[in-house]
Amino acid sequence: MRKVLFFLIVLGICSCTSRKFQVSGTISDAKDSILYFENMSLNGAVVIDSVKLDDEGAFKFSDDAPTAPEFYRLRIARQIINVAVDSTENISIKASYPSMSSKYEVEGSEECSRIQELAYKQQELQARVNAYINNPENPGDSVRKVVPEMLAAYKNAVKTDYIFKDPKLASSYFALFQTIQLGYNNMLIFNPHSSEEDVKVFAAVATSWDTFFPKAERGLNLHNIAIEGMKNVRIIQASQNQTLDPDKVTTSGVIEIALPDNKGVMRRLTELNGKVVLLDFHVFASSGSTERIMMLRDLYNKYHDRGLEIFQVSLDPDEHFWKTQTAALPWINVRDNDGVNSVLIRQYNIQSIPTFFLVTKGNELYKRDEQMKDLEAEIRSLL
Repeated sequence: MRKVLFFLIVLGICSCTSRKFQVSGTISDAKDSILYFENMSLNGAVVIDSVKLDDEGAFKFSDDAPTAPEFYRLRIARQIINVAVDSTENISIKASYPSMSSKYEVEGSEECSRIQELAYKQQELQARVNAYINNPENPGDSVRKVVPEMLAAYKNAVKTDYIFKDPKLASSYFALFQTIQLGYNNMLIFNPHSSEEDVKVFAAVATSWDTFFPKAERGLNLHNIAIEGMKNVRIIQASQNQTLDPDKVTTSGVIEIALPDNKGVMRRLTELNGKVVLLDFHVFASSGSTERIMMLRDLYNKYHDRGLEIFQVSLDPDEHFWKTQTAALPWINVRDNDGVNSVLIRQYNIQSIPTFFLVTKGNELYKRDEQMKDLEAEIRSLL
């Protein structure tokens, strides 16, 4: 009897440690395509399994059930279907290639259905933004006003209809990390770095995960993001108050930029008093970067000996890539770790990247690129 009891206990332990979930279904019109099943870890996509699809397009993947909500995706090339798992679901998905990202059926998981709704809403938002930006009848001023309004309306709807209804859900977490493509920049719709309201949304989900999934790595990461965001907001508010101080504005003439350069040395814009400065905001990973750097190098070679300095602020997300790209450049190169969410974008009223400003020898902002017809002539006039 003791042996039987021991066997049952061991069997119970084994069954508890080998719980599985399953994702299966069909992707039609994808014969000979490789369908990947990937875990979307905090460090990026990790391939769990893959299958070469036949005429029917049938697939079946399984993995150990997570102890807290976890995220996966089905992918063929750049077509993606996001999947959330929080226990031992049997999720069924039907789609057709190559439109599987924008049209698919899902059964067996309410959370996957909510994520599908959010994915569709994000795609609709992207289409509306693109249509407005690409419409030649819409002037630049209206684009700068209307697009942020679109994003604000989207965020308010998602907060009300999804996130605040139940912050502990996988779909609430998923919503925090949706992105929007604006030009060459792929940015988070909810900005956890410098937006006070958006940081509050991250904090709400983080608090819920702290309560319901206290040991989950994703919850701890959310908690850290929210804490860091709160610190940034306080720093930004203090900086803005300082910027509004008349004495500070009169003394410096420019909004201070203090960032580490590509050698780790802190560089300040105000330290260049006495030089004409071309202040350039740039993304080295963007299209046209090489041509722009060649143009700047030509200006530097012509006018540096006469008193011109270039202070280049990179908004590249990849620090290693930025250091590689700037290693051989002779001027000052700094990088803002917040990328396109940098507070400097708002402080300098930057509407597009790349963009540049000229700063006088007296450390006063002179003109921005769109105000100058002949950059070299403007530089010569200030030297």
